[in-house]
Formats: sequence, structure tokens, C-alpha cells
Amino acid sequence: MASAISPRTSSFSSSSSSTPIHPWDYEVFLNFRGEDTRKGFTDHLYAALVRKGIVTFRDDEGLSRGENISSELFNAIEKSRCALVILSENYAESKWCLEELAKIMESRIEMGMLVFPVFYHVDPSDARWVRGSYRYALIKHQRSRYDSQTERWREALSEVAYLSGWDLRDRYTVSSISCKYSLNSVHSVKTEIVRVGYLFEKFHHHKF
Repeated sequence: MASAISPRTSSFSSSSSSTPIHPWDYEVFLNFRGEDTRKGFTDHLYAALVRKGIVTFRDDEGLSRGENISSELFNAIEKSRCALVILSENYAESKWCLEELAKIMESRIEMGMLVFPVFYHVDPSDARWVRGSYRYALIKHQRSRYDSQTERWREALSEVAYLSGWDLRDRYTVSSISCKYSLNSVHSVKTEIVRVGYLFEKFHHHKF
């Protein structure tokens, strides 16, 4: 399990008194890099959540394609109770993933959204300190026409990595995570991440 480190003070810091301004349409919003995890972990996790009756939003139809992230995706984030941010090796190469993440962190403040990072075969400290593939991806964005947005993305990436979540490099640690929240849907979500993460890692352990 990723270390539970208190988030640093920044423009994304949140207070526990935040309250939603409208009902939720989704219990979970999945934020992930499709090329890294769609045909593997994310597919298994999504299917497991749906089987549990947890209403989950996943961008199946390529809603984020084009120059700008779609208003439909922003609306889905605003209408979701919690977000699972699946941080993979090439996550930061996608400007849409980063823009979704920045919106998610804003919703954490403004609407009390629950946000959980899932570190998919990456070192959590690389995201916290924006090192390795994350650093190179942001440099690439900065050198392109997205320079004005890069610092916002960098801050959101670092901030989410300081939240309590799961490091899926260690399936034995993942299998022992306990649920911390009383909300039934969140409890089920956390349980499914533990189960799916364990089974997915076990599958790859035996496959290779």
C-alpha cells in the first residue's frame, strides 16, 4: 500500500467540510491512460465494479479525442462521488489524462470528491516528485503549445500521488489493505481494487 502521507499545502489542498452541490450520477470515475491499462487492469477493475452494482464512468467512446477535453467528460467528473486515478508508466504523456486529473483535484476541493491513486507498476515517489517518465512527458508538453497548462498539471500529479492509495507492484501488500471509509460504495470500490489488483498481479506472475 502506498504510504499515507498528508498532502502538502497547495492550490489543490482540501478541507473535510466540502459538500457536493448536486446529486451524483456516478459512484466512480476512472481516470487512466488507455494504451497502458485499458486491455488489462482497467478492464478487469471496471467489470468487477459493474458486477458489484457500482455505477462507474469510463471513457469508452473516446470522448476526450480532439484538441480539447470534452465538456461531457468534465460533467462526468463533477457528477462522480469518487475518482480512481490509475498512474501508469506513460500516464503523463496524455494531456487529456492530465487535464482530467486537474479537474478531479479541483472537484476534490469544491465538491468533496474522494480521490484514490492506484500506482500501476510505477514508483509512487516518481509521481510525487515528478521524476522519470512523468518529468520527460511534462517537459515535452511544456515545449509544445501546452506550456501555460504544464505547471497546473505538474501540481495535480504531485498532489494526487501524496494521497493514500495502492501500489500494485506488491500484490501481497495489496491483498491486506483494510477499508477506511464507512460509505458502502467506497468500501466496495476499495475491496474490488484489492481483489482485482491481487488477481491481476497473480495472473501475470504465473503467466511469465
